[in-house]
Amino acid sequence: MTTVDLPLLPLGRGVDRASERGVECPGDLPPASDPDLVARALAAKEALGERLFVLGHHYQRDEVIQFADVTGDSFKLAREAAARPGAEYVVFCGVHFMAESADILTGPEQQVILPDLAAGCSMADMARLPQVETAWEALAAAGVQDSVVPVTYMNSSADIKAFCGRNGGVVCTSSNADVALEWAFDQKGGLDAGAKVLFFPDQHLGRNTAVLQMGIALDECVVWNPLLPDGGLTTEELRAAKMILWKGHCSVHGRFSSAVVDELRATVPDVQILVHPECQHDVVLKADLVGSTEFIIKTIEAAPSGSVWAIGTELNLVQRLGKEHPDKRILFLDKNVCYCSTMNRIDLPHFVWALESLVAGTVVNRIEVDPDTEREALVALQRMLDLPGKSHRD
Repeated sequence: MTTVDLPLLPLGRGVDRASERGVECPGDLPPASDPDLVARALAAKEALGERLFVLGHHYQRDEVIQFADVTGDSFKLAREAAARPGAEYVVFCGVHFMAESADILTGPEQQVILPDLAAGCSMADMARLPQVETAWEALAAAGVQDSVVPVTYMNSSADIKAFCGRNGGVVCTSSNADVALEWAFDQKGGLDAGAKVLFFPDQHLGRNTAVLQMGIALDECVVWNPLLPDGGLTTEELRAAKMILWKGHCSVHGRFSSAVVDELRATVPDVQILVHPECQHDVVLKADLVGSTEFIIKTIEAAPSGSVWAIGTELNLVQRLGKEHPDKRILFLDKNVCYCSTMNRIDLPHFVWALESLVAGTVVNRIEVDPDTEREALVALQRMLDLPGKSHRD
């Protein structure tokens, strides 16, 4: 089993030392606000030199991402790690499934480290391998499995990617989901031949891509609830569906509402709404532009001075874009503060602890995917890499 089973406790509301592995840093570490931590991080990086490669996801805190050698989305970072075979240690400032992907794509002599093992992903945790296998068996019992291709979002555990690998499926990112779906439907003769896709774990990315980019009708998308018998669907519903969407979502992107979009349009002149495709369907319908995290960043970079934007994605990134582009007005598409709590578990004390441990010759919090899971997951990832067009972007 490669998935970390951890309760997701909101930041600042208590910890469970028995289950939140990595939350407590051994040794003498000052508070995160202590400027000495910055000097210690710089010294440790210098001591490790080219043996170390630090990856920072866009949603990380500023205090951590300042030390990243490369920043990006999950798949971009995993590929960057694979492109640095000389790096003995890959410290991944992100969440667990991202570090797993980096371990799959890097060489056996490279060691991937996650500074805090409690940095998980609530969306990835919504699709567990036993649940997916149960759903797959139910599709067989309904007589539709032979027409179904499983497609998993990059934001999933290694064993879910491996499930897709051994069952003729593929991995996708938020920027190539349409290409991946086209490929998947073609494996079973196309939409007109009755082909279907089982898409997990994020129902919103699957629905938005299917309806807005593939032309699939909204009523041809059904939601499989893993907590209900047979997913809460009838055999007739499964046979009529083209997209079987897993009941999962991003705890950050799922918060954005169409009501706030309406309010902003009524109160902020010339505002443009820019959102991630993990947002709910009604929010995406009201947005001006929809795209991956990289798309959002590039859109703001290219936007004219004086333009006004309301962005629906993780708050660390939105705030960073505001600081980097003071000539543009950048708003957050939510009335409440909405950080990704698990991303924020990678803080400066954990980062310093991980690096100083490496300097001392101790590898902490190594992420290792077992060989069988790695082999099958790599099959699904390679299918994505072989897709035409936008598959290199995330």
